[in-house]
Amino acid sequence: MPIETATFGAGCFWGVETAFGKLAGVLTTSVGYMGGHFEQPLHLDVCARITGHAEVVQIEYETAIAPYALLLTTFWDIHDPTTLNRQGPDRGEQYRSVIFYHTPEQAQVARRSRSELQRSGRYANAIVTQIAPAAAYWRAAEEHQRYFEKKAHRLASSDPLRQA
Repeated sequence: MPIETATFGAGCFWGVETAFGKLAGVLTTSVGYMGGHFEQPLHLDVCARITGHAEVVQIEYETAIAPYALLLTTFWDIHDPTTLNRQGPDRGEQYRSVIFYHTPEQAQVARRSRSELQRSGRYANAIVTQIAPAAAYWRAAEEHQRYFEKKAHRLASSDPLRQA
């Protein structure tokens, strides 16, 4: 089965990774940074807004099980693509809505998907999601990988009722 890579920015990468990680056909997820001008950025650099990077999730997926169009549907559903450099309480260019494409086919499908969604009337405001070629991907520190999964595990293991 063909395996491809997809990269999305849709706000804080912790929740985005969790959403994509639940999809059948998604083989791996990792969080990191893309789209900036700074070599080997650290989380604090990105949060300080000095790098130009977006927080992103990079996904390896089986195209026969999780076609790119399905990934795009998930992407649109998990965030508000009409807010510029913001998702919920998170503000800054690192939280921008962006699709980084890895192939010409991904670019075409992403642009068509964005246009169809805009025409659908689902949003009163214009969609501001950027669609750009994938660039250097900088994987975030291990503490950020699968963050919510680790946090839930830590909370469960520290619960005295669960240890009885």
